Amino acid sequence: MNNETGRAAKPRRATIKDVAQEAGVSRSTVSRALTGNGYVSADIRTRVLSAATRLRYVPDAMARSLRQQASSTIGVLVSDLRNSFYADMAAGAGLAARRAGYTMVLVDDFAAPSSEIEAVKQVVELRVAGVIIAPVSVEAVDYLLRNEVPVVEVDRQFASGRCDAVVVDNRAGARELTAHLVGLGHTRIALLVDQVDWTTGRDRLDGYRDALAQAGVAADENLVVSVGWTADAVHARVAELLREDAPPTALLAVNNVVAEGAYRAVMDAKLRLPQDISLVSFDDASWMSMVSPGVTAATQDAAALGDIAVGRLLNRIDTPDSPVQTVVLAARLVARGSTGKPTA
Repeated sequence: MNNETGRAAKPRRATIKDVAQEAGVSRSTVSRALTGNGYVSADIRTRVLSAATRLRYVPDAMARSLRQQASSTIGVLVSDLRNSFYADMAAGAGLAARRAGYTMVLVDDFAAPSSEIEAVKQVVELRVAGVIIAPVSVEAVDYLLRNEVPVVEVDRQFASGRCDAVVVDNRAGARELTAHLVGLGHTRIALLVDQVDWTTGRDRLDGYRDALAQAGVAADENLVVSVGWTADAVHARVAELLREDAPPTALLAVNNVVAEGAYRAVMDAKLRLPQDISLVSFDDASWMSMVSPGVTAATQDAAALGDIAVGRLLNRIDTPDSPVQTVVLAARLVARGSTGKPTA
């Protein structure tokens, strides 16, 4: 009893935070479950409705629109939309977001750490429900985690074990490409790399070395060639490589941009594929099946990466305390006419 008035103290009104704690989900999940705007699994929706009933929760109409805004938008940050890989990934994420009732905010950070940090801060200010990011630094992911924004890394990882991720088995894909060339008789295989600091480049280098070791071929570190980030830079470096006294008999490009520059260098040198040199690419692109002969590639389903990343993000939003998960997709070897036996 209240000693001053003699009446019972008025019980505190339940809040959306109370319902979230009672149901073991995030506040944005409670908002989606109660309003019907956005995806929530059937069992989660039932759990939220039961918790709201037990607590006698009544939504605050004035705050509801803000909660709905925060819970119906996700941010997607990619490295370079001029690259078909990232464009396809964004398209897959966009379709998945739309199916789930979300709006996607798409940002191109141009693979620059400083731009990435600024972009992350901007999407957080938009009160997005979560972020999917193809990171180029750990700082961006750290910022999101510090601000308790659900995040999924896609394509590469800087925060393994600390947040969800959807990646390709880069090591296995590069191993299969290299083994394909070794099986044709190649022993002087140049690995054309843009970087080996990210998990993508590092794992592809490891896969290349794995295949050589398994075949008993001595690895020549001079054949791991840094070629730069643009097709023009790759073209110039590979042209130099092809003019050496003992050039490689095969080229393995670590991605489609590197493959484009390498292909141009081979054509400009008037070399024939595969009679004079073989070429393979980790990552397929539409032009690789349009040229003659076509370019053998390890193809990645970039759209599936984006689609699955959205699914992981929605799961993280729904169940913020669930174990961190990394989803690994396989790359598939597509053999075309750019590979053959080395000349004697």
